[in-house]
Amino acid sequence: MKPLIKVIITIASLFALTFILVKVTGVLSVEQIESWFIQAKALSPFYIGIVVVLLLWVDLFIAVPTLTVIMLAGYFIGFQYGAAASFIGLLLAGFTGYGLSNVLGERILGFLLKKEEARQEMKSTFKQHSFVMILLSRAMPILPEVTACLAGMTKMKFTKFITAWLISAIPYVLIISYAGSVSSVENPNPAIFTAIGISATLWIGWYLYKVKHKKTNNI
Repeated sequence: MKPLIKVIITIASLFALTFILVKVTGVLSVEQIESWFIQAKALSPFYIGIVVVLLLWVDLFIAVPTLTVIMLAGYFIGFQYGAAASFIGLLLAGFTGYGLSNVLGERILGFLLKKEEARQEMKSTFKQHSFVMILLSRAMPILPEVTACLAGMTKMKFTKFITAWLISAIPYVLIISYAGSVSSVENPNPAIFTAIGISATLWIGWYLYKVKHKKTNNI
């Protein structure tokens, strides 16, 4: 387990560093993103969709407030279009993370874990928990991108990866987009309660999985 944790922390730290840089520089702040949406809407709702797709794809390289982007998509262009654009963005991010890591994974793992035994243990541990990790990864920022990269690094079967990614992303996008579409400046409660509810549900999922796994190991 330790090699997997080491790799997760290292990759997550790199993503977190980009988040800090974004915060310090003021680029890709919530206010900045909202201003882009307003400008794009003045031209055409279609451009908001493009901005949404690009932001969610870029999230693979630079930490972007995913939940906020999806909510704003629902708010500015409605539930259906907001959900469609958000889904495309998350799908592209997943494909790219898996693909790049599949190609570069061995080099990265070789750098992070010098011993072959550690690399094999990391791969074995991730494969054992990979589906659930991807499924529940949206419980916290950065983790979805990390799990997509780990899937590529460990040569996880693509059909298995994309199945878990879709099961995780589709409900997430639909619920958040809808919450954004029925929210307003005067009544932000749907968005607020949805964000809290999704996070709580996913964390409960992690807890239940941890309890179940612990019981299985004790048998």
